[in-house]
Amino acid sequence: MSTTTHTSATRSGLMGGYIRAMDRLSRVSAYIACAMFIAGVLVICQMVFTRYVLGWSTSWQTEFTIFSVTGAMLMGSPYVLMTGGHVAITILPDAIGGLGRKVMLTLASLFGFAFCAALAYASWVYVFEALHGEWTTGSVWNPPLWPALLPMAVGTTLLAFQYVADMLRGEG
Repeated sequence: MSTTTHTSATRSGLMGGYIRAMDRLSRVSAYIACAMFIAGVLVICQMVFTRYVLGWSTSWQTEFTIFSVTGAMLMGSPYVLMTGGHVAITILPDAIGGLGRKVMLTLASLFGFAFCAALAYASWVYVFEALHGEWTTGSVWNPPLWPALLPMAVGTTLLAFQYVADMLRGEG
């Protein structure tokens, strides 16, 4: 979906304000995802240098990279939905066209929203349990677990809200 489509389909008033706010939040989330991904790549480079050039062992780099790159994927998902960058099989809706296409896309968006809302709720419960239970990863590094879980909760929450924005925009 191009930016011009989003601009022309944006509404005014409360719905338009919600759509614009979600689009801004999705862009901010994408920047955070980019920073998390870059951090993961830099840590991998540091790990390779430490292990294979200096011959030292590593303790935290693999775990950090897994958390940062996975978190980047989840934090970037609202932006991907907003821009239409996700993988979609649209042969049936495109073949049907018209109202049938609109109904199918709306149903798909409603299912996507319901799934993301349920995952967001469960993710926030998990984050708070990890925080209050002082859970750690159990690895050699053994950091607290809740910071690694936070991108899942934030990303799925923003993704659910982005589904709503897309439906209000008329894209779902």
